[in-house]
Amino acid sequence: MSQLSAWDHPEPLALDTAPLPEYGSGSLADLLPTLAAGMGVPGLTATIGELTPADRVCVFLVDGLGWEQLKAHPDEAPFLTSLLGSSRGGTGRPLTAGYPATTATSLASVGTGLPPGAHGLPGYAVRNPDTGALMNQLRWQPYTEPRPWQPYPTVFELAHQAGVHAAQVSSPAFQHTPLTKVALSGGSFHGRLTGEERMDLAAGQLAAADRALVYTYYAELDGSGHRYGIASDTWRGQLMYVDRLVQRLAEQLPPRSALYVTADHGMVDIPFDERHRIDFDEDWELRAGVALLGGEGRARHVYAVPGAENDVLTVWREVLGEQFWVASRDEAIAAGWFGPPGECDERVYPRIGDVVAAAHDDVLIIASEREPKESALVGNHGSMTPAEQLVPLLEVRS
Repeated sequence: MSQLSAWDHPEPLALDTAPLPEYGSGSLADLLPTLAAGMGVPGLTATIGELTPADRVCVFLVDGLGWEQLKAHPDEAPFLTSLLGSSRGGTGRPLTAGYPATTATSLASVGTGLPPGAHGLPGYAVRNPDTGALMNQLRWQPYTEPRPWQPYPTVFELAHQAGVHAAQVSSPAFQHTPLTKVALSGGSFHGRLTGEERMDLAAGQLAAADRALVYTYYAELDGSGHRYGIASDTWRGQLMYVDRLVQRLAEQLPPRSALYVTADHGMVDIPFDERHRIDFDEDWELRAGVALLGGEGRARHVYAVPGAENDVLTVWREVLGEQFWVASRDEAIAAGWFGPPGECDERVYPRIGDVVAAAHDDVLIIASEREPKESALVGNHGSMTPAEQLVPLLEVRS
């Protein structure tokens, strides 16, 4: 059962207290358009005003490397720590990931330069309006045709068309995935297994042309956080390895280059008890009137049985409103959770839950029967708290 009963009628969190992503000036969706505009790619605008153009740009995205977690571990990451003052054009400030702060959403925001309400990947698992079933946007299950789901060109495609050498350097396993197709395609893909190989090849791709836009990626820090938590030795060991990878790449930059180290989200460890993990599958109040439970533990999309939308919103707000920001679909869109108000595409609107719940406290809405693997994760993310939302934009120039 949940910690609070609907009969307790707690005072819900005001929606205007949610710390919104800085769409249009300092979010992940603004990064590649700013960098590509600095290279003269037409049709793109430099909206992160603190950044200085460079002819050759590499974006190294470390999955799960949150700003707050990085600042808390200077001993494990001495090189990255030395770069904290360089973040966001030397202001020493982070970027915001966007909502929800989760990999599929953030990678689509990075690659397309669009907020979630436009690119259409507004969560870990969302309802497909054409089928009425949940669609996992990270694993792309069940399979859905990628281009109708996300029809916009990526920044890499626009850069390639403009004569910029565009390249992705990542795990070979990601080369043909639908998520790569809709979020990161354009130019050439180079699969390499080890982090060292990726760093060396990324440096080589930067040097391959007078104008180059290179993207490289490392996933295992996030995986360690999910399995063991960010307080674990395993996670700290991964951070030490990432630190060495960044330094290896930074030392190989060709002339007129800028390296940007960023992330898709941060992470929080959630204790394993009923107070911190509210089980949807065992809570009759939260299940009442709900047809589908989407999203993930800290960023839920709730799809109501037709006609029950207002009742579900009322109950979720009463039961969870002190621990979660709980909004209707229209309220969340109007508040700017998924991008600037008025910029949510019609095709994306029904993918967003009738009710959207974003965690404020260190709490999860798990689903032990429907989502046994996700419900067992130690580290979690998705919401708008600083620990999840803030990501670095560290810079090294040659």
